[in-house]
Amino acid sequence: MDFRIEKDSLGEMQVPAGAYYGPQTQRAVQNFPVSGLRPYRAFVWSMACVKRAAADVNRDLGLLDATLAGAIVAAATEVMDGQWADQFVVDPFQAGAGTSHNMNINEVIASRASELLGVGLGAAKKPVSANDHVNMAQSTNDTIPTAIRLGCLWRLPELLTAIDALTTALNAKAAEFDDIVKSGRTHLQDAVPVRLGQEFGGYAKAVVRDRERIARAADQLRRMPIGGTATGTGLNAHPEYHARMVRRLTELLGQPLYESDNLFEGMQSMADMADFSASIRTLTITLTRIANDFRLLSSGPSTGLDEIRLPAVQPGSSIMPGKVNPVLAEMLNMACYHVQGCDLTVALAAQAGQLELNVMMPIIAHNLFEMMHVMIGAINAFTTKCVVGLKANREKAEGWLAKNAIVATALNPLIGYMAAAELVKEAMKRNITIREAAAERIAAGALLNKDTQQPVTLAEVDAVLGDLRKLTEGGIQGVAGGG
Repeated sequence: MDFRIEKDSLGEMQVPAGAYYGPQTQRAVQNFPVSGLRPYRAFVWSMACVKRAAADVNRDLGLLDATLAGAIVAAATEVMDGQWADQFVVDPFQAGAGTSHNMNINEVIASRASELLGVGLGAAKKPVSANDHVNMAQSTNDTIPTAIRLGCLWRLPELLTAIDALTTALNAKAAEFDDIVKSGRTHLQDAVPVRLGQEFGGYAKAVVRDRERIARAADQLRRMPIGGTATGTGLNAHPEYHARMVRRLTELLGQPLYESDNLFEGMQSMADMADFSASIRTLTITLTRIANDFRLLSSGPSTGLDEIRLPAVQPGSSIMPGKVNPVLAEMLNMACYHVQGCDLTVALAAQAGQLELNVMMPIIAHNLFEMMHVMIGAINAFTTKCVVGLKANREKAEGWLAKNAIVATALNPLIGYMAAAELVKEAMKRNITIREAAAERIAAGALLNKDTQQPVTLAEVDAVLGDLRKLTEGGIQGVAGGG
């Protein structure tokens, strides 16, 4: 590989001849050959957004030459648009606080801005300095927490759109399956009837609640700590810099952002990031539960519940012909477990801050962006390839319900808990229906009204159990005024 020689405060470094980054980035590449991972695009975009806004603001404040500012803005805009992606090479496991990532961004933008001004990569002196111009009025310590917030907000619409699409698909299935009455189950044991549509409506509402939590947590990310510079005091930044930066970043993001009421808190504390992470973790708890239910409801099919049929998207076994597995639900489980691990990393890193700085910000950033990236992809795949195409097995669902002795629960107001329990035991022991068990006791004069102690008629039993859908609508069955 061809190299050029560049200098930083530690001395000379060999930098790849065609690289837009410079010596500090190269040192990071050599110092941290850890995972082979690169920064997420959201982290690159958000840092470039900060650099672009800072160039605009410092120019308007009369602190940065307009020509240099124009070149920085142009170069930063290219980075925001996805150009030069191969130039962002620092491993997420890097020096604390994110100085290496910040300098990677600074050096690439400085080199490209200089190139736009007619000075190539090999020039001994470039008109745009990574530190003095691109990083003007900034520190790693305020740009990184600002960029984490911006990057999460940048991808937030994608995440919320994915969640909304899942909600829509689940609600559509709730409507489609509303006339299918099936056995409810608690403790994985038979329970009173429900409608399959009610189950899916419950799933949809749970996802809606999680969306609300995520949106609320995201609102706390809108407080920008930019302008605190090194420790929160704002040293080397113009007194108007903070407010102007928040206004400019609002324009660039296209979402509302707010000034910080305490820059020290904004730089010391990662609590807002931990809260946002936790809201995504809560979504994964819901999604894990739904995916597990899908796997259970589709189990078998010959020897399981088989109440729903998931789309067959790929063969399920390399040895068992014809086997089809719930692969999208399994994928969602794995994605959720991974995201929960990321959330734990964020929580541990957020509590590891000391005094004026949290040096664990790079791994907080990486895990937050990974959580969002994985969730967006996993939810979209689960929605489009599983939920939209799943079908109900009405015959099997209603068949299981026909065998469910726990429907006797609806007879409690008529015959009492203990008598109903005897019917259940008899029906289960002899593998007959509750109606059949009740009919035998009625014929023997042994089934009595719990209040009057008068014999119950088969017509009274049928008034309760004749239409099992009514049992899914609440109220007290077979009793006047019971609903």
